[in-house]
Amino acid sequence: MKFVETPLAGVMVIEPKVFGDQRGFFTETWRRDLFAAAGVDVAFDQDNHSRSSRGVLRGLHYQLPHAQGKLARVVAGAVFDVVVDLRRASPSFGRWFGVELTADNHRMLWAPPGVAHGFLVLSESADFLYKCSGFYSPGDERGLRWDDPALAIGWPLAAGETPILSAKDAAAPTFADAAYFP
Repeated sequence: MKFVETPLAGVMVIEPKVFGDQRGFFTETWRRDLFAAAGVDVAFDQDNHSRSSRGVLRGLHYQLPHAQGKLARVVAGAVFDVVVDLRRASPSFGRWFGVELTADNHRMLWAPPGVAHGFLVLSESADFLYKCSGFYSPGDERGLRWDDPALAIGWPLAAGETPILSAKDAAAPTFADAAYFP
């Protein structure tokens, strides 16, 4: 596995080795020893799977105070995956990073606790899997506005295109009004 650092502290893109032939492919998606050696020493508590159609934007989500780290990947389709650093003590506080995750490129994204996370579906549909380092806690759920001009996230939308959002995501606060981590 190749662990690629990003401009955001602790956020990594993971490129697993993929072994393929005429029968298909094989790849390891989680190996605790390799992740720990790369600085991601985490125990996962929960696995999630979502399916969404083209144009759906889920996020930007986080939990506070019971933060979750997320190891995300796509097993069908393609998404533009985004994290925003909400850790005041981080050198990348207030910055965002995005990467395309697809079933074909096999990339994964490690979003450590303390960042908001969301994705936009680029294909007809996408199956998105993510491992969480903490349990879902409805009372701790928070959101961040996807189109906050202060963040200026470069979502790959056509001019004038609006994503499909949940009512909760459409009403999420701006970065200036969000709750932050220490």
